[in-house]
Amino acid sequence: MAEPIRNKRPDPATAPTPQNTPASNAPISSHAQQPGVASIKEEDLDRAAAASIFAQNPKLVSLIQGRLGSLVGRSSGYIESLPTEVKRRVSGLKGIQKEHSKLEAEFQEEVLQLEKKYFAKFTPLYEQRSSIVNGNNEPTEEQVLAGEEDEEEDDEEEDEGAAVKEAKPAESAEKVSGIPEFWLSAMKNQMSLAEMITDRDEEALKSLTDIRMEYLDKPGFRLIFEFAENPFFTNKTVTKTYFYQNESGYGGDFIYDHAEGDKIEWKDGQDLTVRVEQKKQRNKNTKQTRIVKKTVPTESFFNFFSPPLAPTEEDDDDAASDIEERLELDYQLGEDIKEKLIPRAIDWFTGEALAFEELDEDDLEEGDFDEDDDDDDDDNSEDHDDEDESEEDDEDGTKPKPEAAECKQS
Repeated sequence: MAEPIRNKRPDPATAPTPQNTPASNAPISSHAQQPGVASIKEEDLDRAAAASIFAQNPKLVSLIQGRLGSLVGRSSGYIESLPTEVKRRVSGLKGIQKEHSKLEAEFQEEVLQLEKKYFAKFTPLYEQRSSIVNGNNEPTEEQVLAGEEDEEEDDEEEDEGAAVKEAKPAESAEKVSGIPEFWLSAMKNQMSLAEMITDRDEEALKSLTDIRMEYLDKPGFRLIFEFAENPFFTNKTVTKTYFYQNESGYGGDFIYDHAEGDKIEWKDGQDLTVRVEQKKQRNKNTKQTRIVKKTVPTESFFNFFSPPLAPTEEDDDDAASDIEERLELDYQLGEDIKEKLIPRAIDWFTGEALAFEELDEDDLEEGDFDEDDDDDDDDNSEDHDDEDESEEDDEDGTKPKPEAAECKQS
């Protein structure tokens, strides 16, 4: 399904929506420059001391933030100083803008209805795909020929100038039903999803037979994951639903509200979202030791079905900021599945879709290039792991993997 139409002026104060969710935070006023005066070195040389003062006086920080927050949206007095006839014209422009906003809301509603109309046309194609993937039917001769035409064109481009082609693989003696691990392979080729999938998750995701979506009666959508019988949980389907607010935002966009996921009925000892830590404790008096087991949360794709809750007034600024980041990531993952993975699953399975992905420069710098001092860090970390190995182990005797903060879902 095509990418939704996006407005050029998303509302910075609203939650992400299908139309305004950015892939990364945009810089503040990239074309503006903050006014200032010539720097005075004497006033700039003790920032650490100032930071220390703020750290020791959280009430002072809160007071300053409150004062600054109260200035947002306040008039400079210019509009109030205008002549009466000019202010009347300003009010007239606001009235025109209201009419424009009504049309924008109608536009977004029609876009949604158009998406639903074509989704109904896509659905039979998705059903054919699922039937072939799961071995219930075979593709028609016409479908195979259409697909082979594209493969031949790709082969000609890749093999141009080559003298010999590789031989086709021999037919397997064992009959294979459908396309094994289709959805797992497709998910692992999509970067945002691949980062969430652990080795333990892969065993469970091998039983994934289909990923579908459906629109709600009101603005919102539901992702549906279908599973075959597996040793990890009893659910046949696991869903996650994204809800939007009843009122439209600036520019008529639908405002994302929250998400809800199904509870996964894990079989005994098979919960992939937790791990068991073992620690040795020594009695100070008797010097005897004992093994204490503790269940702690761990990284897993299945945390996706337990979305983070919105921050509350009790959360401090750092906690609220972390939650906001996880909420944005959670929403973007849902959008990636809805707008990329489901419509073009075969392209993700083959890896062809990767050619159309825009890679973040930061990802390339961090993931594709090694720094000179990595070897030293690795040596130090190995020594440290050896020291702690007897103190903290997983139940299966292996060390837990370090958790990636950006991908944490709960």
